[in-house]
Amino acid sequence: MDLLFENWEKLGQVALMTIASFVILFLFIRISGKRTLAKFNAFDFVVTVALGSTLAYMMLAMVPLAEGVMVLFLIIALQYLFAKLASTSDKMEHLINSSPRLLFYKGKYLKDNMNTEAITVDEISAVVRQEGIERLDDVLAVVIELNGEISVIKKSDTPGGKSSLEDLDIPDSEGRDNL
Repeated sequence: MDLLFENWEKLGQVALMTIASFVILFLFIRISGKRTLAKFNAFDFVVTVALGSTLAYMMLAMVPLAEGVMVLFLIIALQYLFAKLASTSDKMEHLINSSPRLLFYKGKYLKDNMNTEAITVDEISAVVRQEGIERLDDVLAVVIELNGEISVIKKSDTPGGKSSLEDLDIPDSEGRDNL
């Protein structure tokens, strides 16, 4: 029955391809830098899925090793190229990466933004608690970042200085919930 065992030659080929594919991917990941291993944004997720799919095909000897290596190389090269373009062009940055978005600001939940990001009040409360903050009055803002992580910004006692919120659409002084 071929479902459980085909032959020793095929089993050896799959073992050899798995080892070679694993080592090659490991080397490519090390060469490509920390961005490949960072917390994922949508682009990084696509790259990871593509790498995983390619690696699976290589390990199961469904594609020749040279073709698999070429695909791995191209995926990582494209990731590097797009990251470079995003770092040099605001338009590319916004095309490749989403923008951070305020979910809570100065005591108000920004419902439109929360709906857009599919985030609930309970999720915001949980993140605030994880930061060790009991009272929402101590929170200036809650932001969903490019990679989907939620940041809690405490109110500052120090006046002036540059704010980490400057790149966000901040509600007007009337506290409007639509950004």
